[in-house]
Amino acid sequence: MLRIVRPTTLSRFAANHHAKRSLSSKPSILAADQGAAATHVHHAMTTFLVVATPVVFMMPENAADGIIDKAFGIAFSATAAAHSWVGLNYVAADYVPKVSGKLLPPARLLIAGASLVTFLGLSKVSWSSPGGLRGVIKGAWNPKTVAASDKTEQK
Repeated sequence: MLRIVRPTTLSRFAANHHAKRSLSSKPSILAADQGAAATHVHHAMTTFLVVATPVVFMMPENAADGIIDKAFGIAFSATAAAHSWVGLNYVAADYVPKVSGKLLPPARLLIAGASLVTFLGLSKVSWSSPGGLRGVIKGAWNPKTVAASDKTEQK
């Protein structure tokens, strides 16, 4: 059955919906999920992560050593942190106002702080660890071998 809605009801709904979405006339820098540009950049970062990550991890060790590994590590760190910042802002914008609308700005600040810490931590690992991010991730799958001299000392 087709339900007919009066135009006044729709315009009232649209006015209320718009009033809820635009809390201020100028969006905050912390509102990383606002606007079409943010969505476009978020999708571009996702595409970069999906394409570049397997390519770099499948490169031979000698081809990716040095500046290529460090450059990818820093680019990956920035992209992963920015991707999580925008994505978590989408989640916060959807769910935090259900608890309290006044908690949204502090939640956005917390998300920005967590993303900054993520960027700094991943960048430090990619810059100063032997093998960079590749070395850390590959080390998680390749167990450390114990030397024969260490085995005799343990007995």
